[in-house]
Amino acid sequence: RLLVWRQIEDGRGGEVLLEVADAVRDSLIEILERPALVRVLGQLDADDLAELAEAVPEEILTEVLQSLNARDRDWLQATMAYPEDAVGHLMYQDVLTVRENQRVEQVLLLLRGRDDLPPNTDSLFVVDGRHLFKGVLPLRALLLNDPQKQVAELMLADPVIFHCNEDAADAARAFERYDLVSAPVVNERGKLVGRLTVDEVIDYIREESEEDALNMAGLRGDEDLFAPIWDSARNRWLWLSINLCTAFIASRAIGLFEDAITQIVALATLMPIVAGIGGNSGNQTTALVVRGLALGEITPENTWHLVFKEIGVGLLNGVAWGSTVGLFAYLLYCNLPLGLVMAAAMLLNLLLAALMGVAIPLILHRLGRDPALGSSVLLTFITDGMGFFIFLGLATVFLL
Repeated sequence: RLLVWRQIEDGRGGEVLLEVADAVRDSLIEILERPALVRVLGQLDADDLAELAEAVPEEILTEVLQSLNARDRDWLQATMAYPEDAVGHLMYQDVLTVRENQRVEQVLLLLRGRDDLPPNTDSLFVVDGRHLFKGVLPLRALLLNDPQKQVAELMLADPVIFHCNEDAADAARAFERYDLVSAPVVNERGKLVGRLTVDEVIDYIREESEEDALNMAGLRGDEDLFAPIWDSARNRWLWLSINLCTAFIASRAIGLFEDAITQIVALATLMPIVAGIGGNSGNQTTALVVRGLALGEITPENTWHLVFKEIGVGLLNGVAWGSTVGLFAYLLYCNLPLGLVMAAAMLLNLLLAALMGVAIPLILHRLGRDPALGSSVLLTFITDGMGFFIFLGLATVFLL
C-alpha cells in the first residue's frame, strides 16, 4: 500500500484518503509520517476533512486545525461534536442563501458572479437577517420565471428539512421517499447551519449495508480483507467463541437422548436435516426483518401482523417440507412411525424458526442493539438445539 501511495501525484493524496475503504485509509494514516500526513490533510477543505477527522490522531488533527481559518475551524469542531449517525455529522457547510425580498435578476447576478456552484446544487436556501431558515428556491423556478419577481413569490415555504441531531437513517429514507438531491439542515432554533446532499446519503447507506452484511456473519464492520493474518483471526474470535459455546449447549441436547440413538441408529442420520432446514428458514426470516428494521418498514402497529404472517409461512413450509422429509424417511427406512416423527419434528422446528427469526432481531432492536449483529448466531443455536431436542424427544416418546 505504501508503494502505491508513493506513486500518487502531489496534491491528490487527500482525495485518495477520502475514496479508499475505511480499513485501507486507517492503515495509511498509521504508516504515514507525521509531516506527510499533515500536508495531505491540509489539501482538503473543511467539509472533506470532517469525513476523516475520526480516523486522524488527535495531535495531528489539532495541528491541521491550526492551519484553517476561524470559520472552517469552528465548522469542523461543531461537525465532529455530532454522533457519526447524526445528520449534523454528514452535512456540508457550503450553502447558497438568498433573502425573501430579493428579485430573481439579483439572484441570477449573484450566481453568475461565482466561479462554480457547490456539488448537487438543485436549489437555494432562503433565510432572513438572523439566518433563520424560511424556505427553498428551486433553480428551475429561478430560471423559468420573470426576472422582476421576488424570491418570496417563488420559494417553497414548507420543504423537507432536517435537524442536526436527527438520525441519518431517517434522513436517508426521506431522500429516497421524496427523491431529494439536497436539503437544508437547521439547529434547534431554526437557524440554517448546513446542507445535506444525496452523495453523502448514498455513502452512508452503502457503509451501513456493508457493515450489516459483515455483522450478519459475525464480523466487524471495519474488517479489512487484506489485513494481516493475526489481526483478521483475532477480529473473528468473539463470535467464534460464542458459536462454540452455543454448539456445546446444543450437543448436550443430543447427549440427553444417547439411549434412543443407540437403539434407533437412523435417528443420528436424520436429525441434522431437521436442525439444518430450521436454521436456514429462520435465517431467511431474520434477513427480512433486519432489512425491514433498517428501512423503517416495521412499526409497533404492524409488528404483530408480521409475527403472525411469518408463523403462517412457517406452518405452510412445515406442512410441505415436513411431509416431504417424512416420506423420505419412510421410504428410506420402511418405518412409518419414524416418518411421522420426522414430519412432526420438521413442522415444529420450522414454526419455532419463524417465531425466533422475527423475535430475535426485534428484541435486539428494542434493547438498542444492532439486530444484524449476532442474530444469526443466536438463531442457529436455538434452531439446532431445539431441533435436536424436538426430534429426539418425539422419537423417544413414540418410537421406544
